[in-house]
Amino acid sequence: MAEDSFTETVTTGWLSRIGSSIKGILVGIILIVIAFPVLFINEGRAVKTRKDLNQGAKECVSADAATVDSSHDGKLIHLIGTTQAEGTLTDSQFGITAKDALKLKRHVQMYQWKENTSTETKKKLGGKEEKTTRYTYEKVWAEGRIDSGKFKKSSDHSNPSTTLSSQTWTADPITAGAYTLSAGLVAKINNFSPHTVPSSPGDMADIDGRKVQLSNGQYYIGPNPASPAVGDLKVSFLTAMPTEVSIIAQQAGNSFSRFKGDSGTTINMLKIGTHTAGSMFDSAQESNQTLTWILRVVGFVVMFIGFNLIFRPLSVVADVLPLAGDIVGVGTGIVAFLLAAPLSLITISVAWIFYRPLIGVPLLLLAGVGLFFLFKKIAATRNAHE
Repeated sequence: MAEDSFTETVTTGWLSRIGSSIKGILVGIILIVIAFPVLFINEGRAVKTRKDLNQGAKECVSADAATVDSSHDGKLIHLIGTTQAEGTLTDSQFGITAKDALKLKRHVQMYQWKENTSTETKKKLGGKEEKTTRYTYEKVWAEGRIDSGKFKKSSDHSNPSTTLSSQTWTADPITAGAYTLSAGLVAKINNFSPHTVPSSPGDMADIDGRKVQLSNGQYYIGPNPASPAVGDLKVSFLTAMPTEVSIIAQQAGNSFSRFKGDSGTTINMLKIGTHTAGSMFDSAQESNQTLTWILRVVGFVVMFIGFNLIFRPLSVVADVLPLAGDIVGVGTGIVAFLLAAPLSLITISVAWIFYRPLIGVPLLLLAGVGLFFLFKKIAATRNAHE
C-alpha cells in the first residue's frame, strides 16, 4: 500500500530572514523577562509546600474509619477504609449497568485520520533557507475527534463528527466506613478495570444511523469490524469498584475538606490501597521535589531560548556562507547557555535567600563565580584578537 503523504518546500530569502530574526529579539526579551519570575516563584512555591507538608505530617492524627470522632473535627486526619456505594450506575444509551460501582466509564474511540509532520531545513549559499515539510497521513483509533480542518490537505482527510462521546458516571454518595468522601477525594478514585458488556446489543437503537454490533468484547458501530472505515466507533466500558483507600484530609463532620497549611498549601490526599501517613507525606514531598526540578528546567530553557533569539541575527547575517552561519550559531548557542545557566542559578539563589538564607547565599556565590569566569574568558578572547 502506497504511503499517503504530501511534501511542501518553502524558500525564504536572506533579507526576509534577517527581518524575522530582528523581530525575534523582542520575543527573546519577553521570554527572558518571563523566566525570572517563573524561577523565583517556583522556589517560593517549593519551600512553602515543603513547610506545609512538614506541618501536616506533625499535626496529622490517626482516625478509625468505622466511627466518626467529633474531637477530630477541623483536624488533619489519616484513615484507611473501604469505599462503598449503593445503587446502580447506568449508561441508558447502551443499557450498561454496574451495581454498587463507584464509577462507570464509557470509553469511545473513533477510527480517523491523523496527520504527522516532519521538517528539514537547509541553508543555501547567499543566506537563503529552504524548509521542506513532509506531511504523512495515517488512520488510527483515537479518543475524541481529531480536528481534520487543521490538516494541510484536509479535503482528502476529513474526520466526521459523531454524537457519541466518552462519559463517566459517579455514585453519590461514596463512603469509607462512617465517612462520606468529598468531591475532591472522589475525583482521585481511579481504580478502573474492564467491565463486561452483554453478549448481544439486543434492541439497541442505531447510533449516527448505523447499527451497533458486538466485537471482541466491546461494541462496534460500523459496517465491518474486520475492515474498519473512517468514522467507525469502538465503545468499551470500565468500572471502579469498592476498594480500600488511604485518606489524609481535614475532617469536616462526617466528611472531609481541604486542609490549608500556614503557608497556603492545601492537603487533600487519597491513594488506592493501604498506606501509612508517613509514606503518603513522603510521596507528596517527592512529587513536590519533582515538580520543582521540572519548573527549574522550564525556566532555564525559556531563558536559553530567549538569549538564542536575541543573538540569532548574528548567525543569520553570517549565513551568506552556510558554514560560517553554523559556526556563529554554535558560538551564540554557547554564549546563550553560559548566560542562561548562571542567571538562572542567581535567580534561584536570590529566591532561596528570600525564603531560605542559609542555602541561598552559597548558591549565589557559586553563580557569581561562574559569571566571573565567563566574563574573564570573554575578555581574554577579545584581547587575543586585538
